[in-house]
Amino acid sequence: MTKKYKIAVIGGGSSYTPELIDGFIKKAPELPVSDIYLEDIEQGKEKLEIVGALAERMVKKAGLDINIHLTLNQEEAISGADFVVSQFRVGGLDARIRDEKIPLKYGVIGQETTGPGGFAKALRTIPVIMNICKDIQRLAPSAWLINFTNPSGIITETVLNHTKVKAVGLCNVPVNMINYVAQVFEVEMERVYIEFAGLNHLVWGQKIYLDGEDVTEKLLDILITGKNFTMKNIPDLIWDKDLIKSLGMLPCPYHRYYYMSDKMLEEEIKEASSEGTRGEVVKNIEKELFKLYKNPSLDIKPPELEKRGGALYSYAACNLIDSIANNKKDIQTVNVRNNGTILDLPEDVAIETNCIIGKNGASPLTIGHVPAKIRGLMQAVKAYEQLTVEAGIKGDYYTALQALTIHPLVPSADAAKKILDDILRQNKEFLPQFQG
Repeated sequence: MTKKYKIAVIGGGSSYTPELIDGFIKKAPELPVSDIYLEDIEQGKEKLEIVGALAERMVKKAGLDINIHLTLNQEEAISGADFVVSQFRVGGLDARIRDEKIPLKYGVIGQETTGPGGFAKALRTIPVIMNICKDIQRLAPSAWLINFTNPSGIITETVLNHTKVKAVGLCNVPVNMINYVAQVFEVEMERVYIEFAGLNHLVWGQKIYLDGEDVTEKLLDILITGKNFTMKNIPDLIWDKDLIKSLGMLPCPYHRYYYMSDKMLEEEIKEASSEGTRGEVVKNIEKELFKLYKNPSLDIKPPELEKRGGALYSYAACNLIDSIANNKKDIQTVNVRNNGTILDLPEDVAIETNCIIGKNGASPLTIGHVPAKIRGLMQAVKAYEQLTVEAGIKGDYYTALQALTIHPLVPSADAAKKILDDILRQNKEFLPQFQG
């Protein structure tokens, strides 16, 4: 008899959930799912009910025998699950908006996952993910945790080093980069292969292949000259021409915060004073999305969801689950323990790289040493991530201060201290580890 899987989604009331449901519907022939438990907290109950009703309509339209369960009970959702998908946001969008505004007050980039904003989010998230992992170890010890919760690399590293849960971290940045390259060459995504190396939201495409042919130079030439392609269609591929030429590889969109810090800070300050921070913009987008979701005649993933920033989320998540469940041994880009893959980083840290995916999880493909031009930034950010995990676990003020002080986007220890004190004060209810 064909095995049918139980999926638990922690943060099931998220606006991203229809994207995930759409992915399971498309994968149904090869990934049979019997039950999807959408779990959320009491404050998210209304959104959970709206998203859950849409999920039920989507499954019904697809003619699939998948039971959608809505619950506020984490233990019920996790018990006996085969896969636990983590996509929650501690403190909601209001906390994200604070994460963006606190650094800006001190002339520092305020972004959801990069720099002080990502640091604050990590501190709030670590106690919650540790609690989730306790339930997984007790109630579903053979389950795989598929972590989409940001900052994905830091949270995945926490799970890998401080629990016994089988975990793989995931982000849609690499798959979106593949999609961008496919658009440049006007081909299907499956024909493009990128050798990724780096960290979550700090990953480089070192080599780009089309049908097995190395087209790195050809792609970079197009990015530099703009030949044969209208770059305005894909803003994430627009870079300073000399930077791209000197780099010799494809940066990810989040590299803008490091390579273009002054410009990004200037844009953030300008946008915050006019439209609001990105979190405030997203809050408005979500209001409109949930109005759409309430429509009883809506039974598909609405195209407006792409404005939320979840493009190819379900593609990445469901491909990963499918490959583990069916032992496909294909190559995907995920967050995994280094174990000597990148020789310039410690063994026990999380990296983002190409891995063979099968029933035993993710096995990274060897990279060796990386070029000096990306090594230093990678090592500095990784040291910050290691200290952030330690601070999040122990609740130690001075470890937290060092984490922020050494981050490349924080200009001084004085700025780090002011930002940290504000973060701890404004997030007190979400930081039990610091209340000793």
